[in-house]
Amino acid sequence: MRARLIGMALAGLCLLLGMSVSQAAEPIRVGVTASLTGAYAKLGQDQLSGIRMWADDINARGALLGRKVEIVHYDDASDPEKSAALYERLITQDKVDLLLGPYSSDITLAASRVAERHNFPMVATGASSETIWEQGFSNIFQIDAPATDYMKLPLGLANEKGLKRIALVYADTEFPREVAEGARKMAASHGMQIVLDEAYPRDSLEFGGIAARLKAAAPDVVIGGTYFKDSVALVRAIRSVGLKPEITVMTVGPAQEAFGRQLGDDANGVMGAIAWMRSGKMPLAYDFSFRYKEKYGHNAAVHAAYGYGGGQVLEAAVRLAGSLDRDAVREQLKTMKFRSLLGHYRVDEAGRQTAKNTYVMQWQDGFRLLVMPEDIADSLVKY
Repeated sequence: MRARLIGMALAGLCLLLGMSVSQAAEPIRVGVTASLTGAYAKLGQDQLSGIRMWADDINARGALLGRKVEIVHYDDASDPEKSAALYERLITQDKVDLLLGPYSSDITLAASRVAERHNFPMVATGASSETIWEQGFSNIFQIDAPATDYMKLPLGLANEKGLKRIALVYADTEFPREVAEGARKMAASHGMQIVLDEAYPRDSLEFGGIAARLKAAAPDVVIGGTYFKDSVALVRAIRSVGLKPEITVMTVGPAQEAFGRQLGDDANGVMGAIAWMRSGKMPLAYDFSFRYKEKYGHNAAVHAAYGYGGGQVLEAAVRLAGSLDRDAVREQLKTMKFRSLLGHYRVDEAGRQTAKNTYVMQWQDGFRLLVMPEDIADSLVKY
């Protein structure tokens, strides 16, 4: 009996010691920069919120490889050079275990050069510029659709309706430039005419001149390669000159709840080419949206889904690799097939996304509704 009691005590002690070792294990540290200030502040904040929620969800349900997840982040101030310096710090000084990319294609391109130099795999959480995947990098993996595909659905719709006069207005940065380039090629394939093609500085909010030139060009369709503040300012300028194109479609801005708050009735009818939105026909979307609002007190925009989905892709690669070994994680990111909150994940040899679809939403009567593709739409398009 005494021997049995001693054995039981030793077993209990071992169990306690095991728990102690597990509890004392260092967290897995995931490094990222976020645009918490500067031109991309609202979008970067949303993306970081999605990343934090992903980490909190992992920690709430257990762990990753038996360890908690910790997000190590810095404010890159919407500056590519600052972001690059901070990724250097994350890798060499903070010694993070994993990397997620920043918001925007121009900042991600700068960060990608650092990750590639250190041969450190990174999930590009909020970038879609083809330029990044034309550099010959082997460590950068895309979760968004290519920028050149963003206007595929709106221009397809315009073609079906016989609309032929297209105006392109876009911020002079990587992502909007490639949105415009994709639109040019698609318009040409449909026999459409580009009646205005104009870039503006990234931080510009003065669109009186552009609006006047748009009105003079009399387009059927206005395509805006925009972010948030410029999208709001551009719509105001268009409304102020009385321009009423059949279709107005922009990137980034219309997907934000604040777009409708700031524009009021002027938002109605504006479409947004997007990577994700809350919809009853989008897998996982309602659950994520409900929990996100419970956590942060406001509705989730697409950039929160970028952050959460990017985390899910990275987590899947680590779980499949069974370790944090960079070579093993890189191999999984190259070869795995996965579905995150954001959508299908599958990449080519360059790390470029090949399976992600884009969508189109529209502001209707003060609400953001999914209108394309038609088979999963919550509402018909209103002209």
